[in-house]
Amino acid sequence: MNVLVLDDAQINVTLLCLLLKKIDQCEAVSFVEPELALKWCDSHVPDLVMVDYMMPTMDGVEFIRRFRRLPGCHDIPVLMITANSELELRYQALDVGANDFLIKPIDKIEFLARTKNMLALRKSQRFLLDRASWLAVEVKKATTEIRARERETIFRLSKAADSRDPETGAHILRMANYSRIIAEYLGLPEEEQQLLLEAAPMHDLGKVGIPDSILLKPGKLTEDEFEIMKRHARMGYDILAGSASEMLQAGALIALSHHEKYDGTGYPDGLKAEEIPLLARIVAVADVFDALTSERPYKAAWDVHDALTFLKEGAGKHFDPGCINAFIAGWEQVLEIRNRYRDETSGSTVASQ
Repeated sequence: MNVLVLDDAQINVTLLCLLLKKIDQCEAVSFVEPELALKWCDSHVPDLVMVDYMMPTMDGVEFIRRFRRLPGCHDIPVLMITANSELELRYQALDVGANDFLIKPIDKIEFLARTKNMLALRKSQRFLLDRASWLAVEVKKATTEIRARERETIFRLSKAADSRDPETGAHILRMANYSRIIAEYLGLPEEEQQLLLEAAPMHDLGKVGIPDSILLKPGKLTEDEFEIMKRHARMGYDILAGSASEMLQAGALIALSHHEKYDGTGYPDGLKAEEIPLLARIVAVADVFDALTSERPYKAAWDVHDALTFLKEGAGKHFDPGCINAFIAGWEQVLEIRNRYRDETSGSTVASQ
């Protein structure tokens, strides 16, 4: 452990350094000029500081005050060594951060005892810091693992819903990544982009409650059948709402509102413009684009440029114009995602860009 020794008299420095040699694993770093000692502390953090009070250019109290301001030095043990035994001096030294005192002439036994106590204090501090760092790493690791399991569970649940629909697991991978691209070009923070990537696959979870005769019907739905189909939005919300998970909360809002339209003609609540949650407005664009450009038993896949034209024409009516602009801005990434996650691709997790 490093002990910084500061005294303007070289003979005192030499004496203290000799005494410190009697302590195992203790290495002295000595100075006779306070300014040089502070400069050394700019790039080194000692385990203990021994400082004299009476020095010509800067007294020990001022040295301690400046030392405590240095990064990482606010809790380093400090022993002040002085010939002055007045209480007022001790009060000043304690006020700026001194931990203990030694009075000259130094008694060897007392010096060793106090020094060992201060080093033991520092060792305990370092142990607690190391322990806290280790715990922080372990907590982060455990949290990451839990979130990964949560993502996988949600993906599999979403895929189970999609398995009853003529859509594929690749669909939820594509639309989730399209959603993240839109969020990126809208300038959303990285955390919100990631949240959207993880929550978007839950958009059609409510389809688990729709009868196969309607969900798998190859032709156009009747008016009554469409009314039943529209229920999947609120069913998805009811399944996901009320969770303490931020991811599930986002999924609930997306499930409920991704069929709302910017002009207020959507369902289930007829929300308009910014009344619709932003995440749902984003997913609406991503979901429709992927539905248009994917082959289904009842339709052929659209050309990507035709689908993009459809989105542009729907800006301000079906879609949020800002989301459409963001989608266009990320067009190259959109095409890369479309190519990466083809319908024959299977995956177990939602991959990010």
